[in-house]
Amino acid sequence: MSVESPVGTDAYDVEPPYADLADEALPANRFLDRELSWLKFNQRVLDLAENRELPLLERVRFLAIFASNLDEFFMVRVAGLKRRIAAGVAVRAVSGLLPREELDRIWESSHQLMQRQTELLHSEIVPLLRKESIEVLHWDDLTADERASTRSLFHERIFPVLTPLAVDPAHPFPYISGLSLNLAVVVRNPETAKEHFARVKVPPNFPRFLTVGEGRFVPLEDVIATQLDQLFPGMEVLDHHIFRVTRNEDLEVEEDDAENLLKALEKELLRRRFGPPVRLEVEEDIDPHVLELLVSELDITDAEVYHLPGPLDLTGLHVLADLDRAELKYPAFVPKTHPHLAEVESASPVDMFAALKRRDVLVHHPYDSFSTSVQRFIEQTAADPSVLAIKMTLYRTSGDSPIIDALIDAAEAGKQVLVLVEIKARFDEQANIRWARKLEEAGCHVVYGLVGLKTHSKIALVVRDEPDGIHRYAHIGTGNYNPKTARLYEDLGLLTSDNQITDDMSRLFNHLSGFARPSSYERLLVAPTAVRSGIVARVEREVEHHAAGRPARVRMKLNSLVDEGIIDALYRASLAGVPVDLWVRGICALRPGVPGLSDNIRVRSVLGRFLEHSRVFWFENGGEPEVWIGSADLMHRNLDRRVEVLVQVPGDANTGELGALLDRGLSDRSASWHLDGDGDWALGSHDDEGRPLVDVQSALIESTRQRRETLGGSR
Repeated sequence: MSVESPVGTDAYDVEPPYADLADEALPANRFLDRELSWLKFNQRVLDLAENRELPLLERVRFLAIFASNLDEFFMVRVAGLKRRIAAGVAVRAVSGLLPREELDRIWESSHQLMQRQTELLHSEIVPLLRKESIEVLHWDDLTADERASTRSLFHERIFPVLTPLAVDPAHPFPYISGLSLNLAVVVRNPETAKEHFARVKVPPNFPRFLTVGEGRFVPLEDVIATQLDQLFPGMEVLDHHIFRVTRNEDLEVEEDDAENLLKALEKELLRRRFGPPVRLEVEEDIDPHVLELLVSELDITDAEVYHLPGPLDLTGLHVLADLDRAELKYPAFVPKTHPHLAEVESASPVDMFAALKRRDVLVHHPYDSFSTSVQRFIEQTAADPSVLAIKMTLYRTSGDSPIIDALIDAAEAGKQVLVLVEIKARFDEQANIRWARKLEEAGCHVVYGLVGLKTHSKIALVVRDEPDGIHRYAHIGTGNYNPKTARLYEDLGLLTSDNQITDDMSRLFNHLSGFARPSSYERLLVAPTAVRSGIVARVEREVEHHAAGRPARVRMKLNSLVDEGIIDALYRASLAGVPVDLWVRGICALRPGVPGLSDNIRVRSVLGRFLEHSRVFWFENGGEPEVWIGSADLMHRNLDRRVEVLVQVPGDANTGELGALLDRGLSDRSASWHLDGDGDWALGSHDDEGRPLVDVQSALIESTRQRRETLGGSR
């Protein structure tokens, strides 16, 4: 289960790319604020934690996800606003808010949400956990035996890595690293009666909650606090307080050329740890003098201080959510092989090339297995002696990636392997640098994309020498080549040998790796040159179909909708009478249902067990639907500063399957959040008679099972 944050960075210091597209006939207040919309998204995550119909440990997981999402929001978005204010930028956002006004509203809303999170934990979740024999305890709650064993653990493993840092004329205030948990300790010298301040960092390489017995846990900082006399021998420990700092951890890298990018990024990663503070979390009973010292030394405002009941840093609740208590979690679900691949599955693994010669295969993860589809495609490609070349992009992958291993095997077997590694993928930069070097050492051709652009597309191309000539096979997806997240993220992928698509892919890879100029494509839309204009043109075509009396409709499934040019195109379509249905997981800057502007637009959001991550763009096209999938969300960064790829999905069957998916997610019979014109979301979970509406993801699990049985039995 996962609900990922769609935070990201858009440039703050440039004119918005839609400026030339602005429609004077549309009202100026037609856009919701993207930052406040993001907070509304995370509020929906908190709604899930409050949902008493969900299994208990899943609610705990949602509490942890809410916390980690908010951490990233402060590290990137709030940090960006503070940079903008410090630089004296006073340009209003398209919502009409000045940077300072946005920041004030963020502080107000985030304070309320964090209070609501901790209230839920203490008033409801902790008592429910206790009933299930899962307890988060304080030191005083431990039995004598538990205290003894925990003291032993402290002396043997924890004490050796602790480093108390004093503050006095000879010791300046220590640097507090971002997201670290800390103890502010007040000690007194018994000889001089002078009081001193010291900081003790809670080591992050230990579990956040220590196991002291079956289902019994104690916060690590609580254990350290009880043993402070061991860290300050000869001193009197007067008091201690827990605090946590969030810092600006976004990266700014000057890209002179791709050759220097690797070194520049490594240097910038070292700087990340020293970004300015953007939030201070403290326990609500902190001593005013200690708080005054922290605020002064960290140079933050009172509005950036969050007073909360302990424990702080609720991302650590993942430890509890990971407990092996199946009865307190979603029912077990194991992805199975897609039926069209199962047709060629026998005692040996799936023969991907045989399957793709028969038909294009549209896979829907996690309902369809990633390991027996996309992963198998890459692994078979690496092992097949008839394969001449493999070209693919890597944005994020797992630490022990079988995809990486397969590419290395292919290169060592003498195949031509081109890997475009995006080393600027936020918070995965260090891992991607490591993988890039490992691939280079194995003989792969590794490139880092185009200067000034992130390569976010999820594409792979295979060239194979067959008896009747050279054939090409491709995968275009909406999610990363990551076997671990493929079990938690909902994504789509097209596996195909379609000549038009593979020819487009060949030209695209030549552009990405060489000096080929950007091309026009038959079946692809590629950002930054063609995704925005391609989508706007197709929306406008729907208006023409509607005016001519032909079937017209626009439906989109995506993570975030921010781009003003596309939003304006949707408004114009609505004004012309074209129905527009949007399935948006996270940020939505469009105001639906506003009379005289967006009467024909509905916006729905589905959050749940899996992270809704696929992007689908459906155009009714006069009764001959045209459907695209791909990596691009409708945000400035995707459309202007990233290489993104959308592919037109071939085949009536695949088009019909995507239509059914959209039908299900947008149906009034399905549980979802509904957005109104003021930016507020309301959960529709029951019908007028109080009966629960259909859970989209549970229904997809069931329909996938039935499909397998219909097409040849479950496997």
